[in-house]
Amino acid sequence: MRPATRRRPARWHVVRSVAASLVVAAGAASHALAQRAAVTSRLAGTFSDSVTAVARGVAWHRMRNAAGPWTVNLVTIDLDRCGCTLREVRAKDSLVAREKVSEMVARQPDAPRVLAAINADFFDVKTGENENNQVIDGEWWKGVRVTDSPYDTFDNPHTQFAIGPDGKPRIDRYVFDGSVAGWARGGTSRASGGVAFPLTALNFLPRGTLEAAVLYTPRYGTTPRDTARKLAEVRLRAVRGRNDSTVYVVTAPPATVGGNAIAPGELVLAAYGPRSSAVAGFTVGDTVVVVLQAAADFGRTPLVPRLLVGGWPRILTGGAVTAADAARLEGTLSSNAEARHPRSAIGFSRDGARVFIMTVDGRSEDSGGMTLVEMALFLRDRGAAQAMNFDGGGSSTLVVNGRVVNAPSDKEGERPVGNALLVVAR
Repeated sequence: MRPATRRRPARWHVVRSVAASLVVAAGAASHALAQRAAVTSRLAGTFSDSVTAVARGVAWHRMRNAAGPWTVNLVTIDLDRCGCTLREVRAKDSLVAREKVSEMVARQPDAPRVLAAINADFFDVKTGENENNQVIDGEWWKGVRVTDSPYDTFDNPHTQFAIGPDGKPRIDRYVFDGSVAGWARGGTSRASGGVAFPLTALNFLPRGTLEAAVLYTPRYGTTPRDTARKLAEVRLRAVRGRNDSTVYVVTAPPATVGGNAIAPGELVLAAYGPRSSAVAGFTVGDTVVVVLQAAADFGRTPLVPRLLVGGWPRILTGGAVTAADAARLEGTLSSNAEARHPRSAIGFSRDGARVFIMTVDGRSEDSGGMTLVEMALFLRDRGAAQAMNFDGGGSSTLVVNGRVVNAPSDKEGERPVGNALLVVAR
């Protein structure tokens, strides 16, 4: 008979497990450092650089490096010198459409002043709807608290590029932060005592939740039907606005069925589930104050964006390469991030004065594409401190002076996409 084996304390197993994990983590970190060193060595090789002055403070660089091989098209924008602005454009000026970047540029009323343009956010290939928050010229087109993506490994807000009232570029994981407060302007109603609640989304209906409160604009067209939850909708007309707040007046009694057209100059406030009782209490003439902001981390001052456009993920943070953390922080597919593909990106310098937009060609003998880490290192070497990835693959498109200058990888050529970011001379 074998002698009884003495059992080690459970704590020992925990310590051993932690120690093993630390060894694995250390090994992974060492491997990552080795890979990054190898990438840095390759990127340090000479890039040929053919430079074209597009306008004062704006330059287009066509760069080649045989070590990749890589073909990169980079546009540098000096915001202090160029007298230009960044503008987001939706495909066909619609929430649900696709259009080529070159076509978006060509149909602009000021097309001759569009110096450069690049594809931007990820989108639904069937409808063209973009996945992230969208603010165009200060107008909210879409607002979500969690990115509307079927491809991330866990639901979360993805990285977005913003410009605030001060004109400075920003990159953060912005969350739609809206709220409603209402009270009776005259007569009696259940709103007379005052109600206040957060908005769940704008021009987007979250389904599968117990309740929701959504603001719909004419961009949405017709309010959606929702037979799974109780519903109340009221029509609103703007009275006055300032900064992030707008005062509205209720113009019609609450509706209890969706599918209603949104007239120009109107908004519709819709509440679903238990929240519907608050909206059902509004009557004609009641006052509603709506606040629309973009929030980053808790405790920080919310942003009232002039421009907000999404991508995925962040690849540079304060000069540090964070692309390798994307799978953990933003649920990216690591198999994609670590492989070379055609890619698009935007970044800016530490002081926010210089903006960089770039594409790298891929899936060809002339250019193999880049990993997210390689693209981050490339942008950092050019002076970027903050940077994020835009939609890539066949979507990657860069237009300079009205002409596509990169080599889109789709065999059909330039791909219709959901939106674009334009550099426009004032």
